[in-house]
Amino acid sequence: MNFKVNPIFKNNTDSILDSIRGFNNTGILFGNGDRNRIKLFELNEKTINIKSFKIPNIVNKVAYKYFRKSKAKRSFEYATILLEKGIGTPEPIAFLENFSLIGLKDSYYVSEHLVTELTYRELVEIPDYPNHDVILRQFSKFCFELHEKGVEFLDHSPGNTLIKKQEDNKYAFFLVDLNRMNFHQDMNFEQRMNNFSRLTPKKEMVAVMSNEYAKFYKEKSEAEIFEKMWQATENFQESFAKKKRLKKKLKFWKSQS
Repeated sequence: MNFKVNPIFKNNTDSILDSIRGFNNTGILFGNGDRNRIKLFELNEKTINIKSFKIPNIVNKVAYKYFRKSKAKRSFEYATILLEKGIGTPEPIAFLENFSLIGLKDSYYVSEHLVTELTYRELVEIPDYPNHDVILRQFSKFCFELHEKGVEFLDHSPGNTLIKKQEDNKYAFFLVDLNRMNFHQDMNFEQRMNNFSRLTPKKEMVAVMSNEYAKFYKEKSEAEIFEKMWQATENFQESFAKKKRLKKKLKFWKSQS
């Protein structure tokens, strides 16, 4: 077993370990649990969030033991880095990895559970969401600051940014699902624009984001930013649609065999 706890929560080590060990039989399920299961637990009157990552295949079992950090370990370490950079994310609490002779058996990431009003997904699905334009513009500025700090969030998709309303019409943004990230000294134009590709298929939203991003990123014109951001979006949507069609065909072929 490999276990690490945030020094802030060192006095709660036993309680955290008990929650992880009792994960299958206790806690409140959060979300649908399609890939990874998330459960909520109480820790000193604070709600915490424990993610149990999907058991890896044999290749990844070996890789996560000998060659790569597990998703749980990366999530913990990346959350720590984000907070050090002043970027919002739920407070990392601990991670635990269990190994067998072959490789990684299972792994868990423990963090603070944040309750927020919405995610970016609501902006995509509800065009008349209150303050839609204001939130989208503040999110675009948040992305610019993310890129300025060299953070390339590879899973920058609609459900992975939590949004919390604050005073004076301001919004705070928190990244979740952190196990896929790159950190750079500087991010080039292509990296920045590609980082928007998964967020929305709506051209009008890309237009707003590129308009706001251009206010802070002076190296390119608004037209260039929009063109590159929309191109990245179209490329992703096309690739996503191809994968979806292929999965549908494979499912059909399996049903006929």
